[in-house]
Amino acid sequence: MNSRTIANGILRATGILVGIALLSYFLYAIRSVLAYLAIATVIALLGRPVVLFLRKRLKFPNTLAVIATMIFMLSIFVGILALFIPLISEQSRNLSLLDIEALKADINTLYLQILDYFGATTGNVSDLIQDSHLEESVLQGLDLGFIPNFLNSFVNVLSNFSIGLFSVLFISFFFLKDRKLFQNGLLTFIPNDKESNMVKSIEKINGLLSRYFAGILLQLFILFVIYFIALLIVGVENAIVIAFLCALFNIIPYIGPIIGGVIMVTLTMTSFLGADFSTVILPKALYVLIGLVIGQLIDNFFSQPFIFSTSVKSHPLEIFLVIIIAGLVFGVVGMVVAVPGYTAIKVVLKEFLAEYSFVKKLTKNL
Repeated sequence: MNSRTIANGILRATGILVGIALLSYFLYAIRSVLAYLAIATVIALLGRPVVLFLRKRLKFPNTLAVIATMIFMLSIFVGILALFIPLISEQSRNLSLLDIEALKADINTLYLQILDYFGATTGNVSDLIQDSHLEESVLQGLDLGFIPNFLNSFVNVLSNFSIGLFSVLFISFFFLKDRKLFQNGLLTFIPNDKESNMVKSIEKINGLLSRYFAGILLQLFILFVIYFIALLIVGVENAIVIAFLCALFNIIPYIGPIIGGVIMVTLTMTSFLGADFSTVILPKALYVLIGLVIGQLIDNFFSQPFIFSTSVKSHPLEIFLVIIIAGLVFGVVGMVVAVPGYTAIKVVLKEFLAEYSFVKKLTKNL
C-alpha cells in the first residue's frame, strides 16, 4: 500500500464525513418540514380508510372523497380543540392563573390541608403560621413569574401554529389524493433493481401502520371512557375534557400515563379546593386514582397486547425493549415514534435482507 492509496483513502473518508455532516445539518435545518411530512403521513394513513369507504361504498369521485375526508378530520380536530375552552376557563378561575398571589394562596391552602391530614395537628399548623408565616416560607423560593411569560410564549406559538396547520393540511390532501405520491418520491433515491422490494415494503408498512394507529385510537377511546366514568362519579366539572386530555397523554409510552394520572388527580383536587380535605378532597382523589389504576390495568393487559400482536406483529416485550432504548437515545419523541419506526425497519429488513437467519427470526410474524 503506497502513500497515494493512503491519501486517497483519507480523502474519501473525509469526504464521507463531510457529506454526513452536511446532510445532518440540512435535515436539522428543515426539521419543521420533516415534522409536517410525518404528521401528514399519519393523517393520510388514518384518512385512507375513510377515502376508500366514500369511493367504493358511496361512489364519491376521488377528489371529492379526499375533500370530504379532510373536512371530516378537520371538524374532529376543531371539535376537540373547542372542548378545551371550558376546561381552560374553569381551571384558570380555580387556580387563578392570572393572579400569582391568589395562586400562591391556593397552593398554600392545599399544602396546609395535606400537612394537617398526614402529620401535623391543627394546633401545630396554627403555631407555624403565626410564628414563621408559613405561607411565605413555603413559597419563598417558588417564583411563579414564569406563568405570564409562558402565556406570552404560548401566544407566539399559537401565531405560528396556523402556518404549520396549513402546511400539514396541504400535504395531507395530496397524500390522500395520490396515495403513491410519497412512494414515487422515495423511489427516486432507490436503484432500479430494488424498486419492487421498496414498493412491497411501502405497501406493507402502510397496512401495518394503518392498523396500528387505528388500534391506538381504540386504546385512547377505552381509557377515555374509563376516566370519564371515574370523574363523572366523583362530580368533577368538565369531566369529559379532563378525561380526554389525560387519555391523550397515553400516546407517550410509560411516561405519558404517569403524567396524565398526575394531571387528573391534581385537577380533581383543585376542582374541590375550599372543601374539607379529609372528607371531600382526599376521598374524591382516591376514587379517581382507583379509576386511573383500572384503566391502566385494562390498557396494559388487554389493549396494548391486542394492538401490538394484531397490528405491528410484535411481541409486547419486544416493543417494551424498543421503546426503552428509543427513549434513552432520543428522549420522549423517540418513545412516541419507536413502534412505527421499528415496524418500518422490520419490513424493510424482511424485503431486502431476508436471506439472513437473524432477519428471518425477527420478521417471522410479518
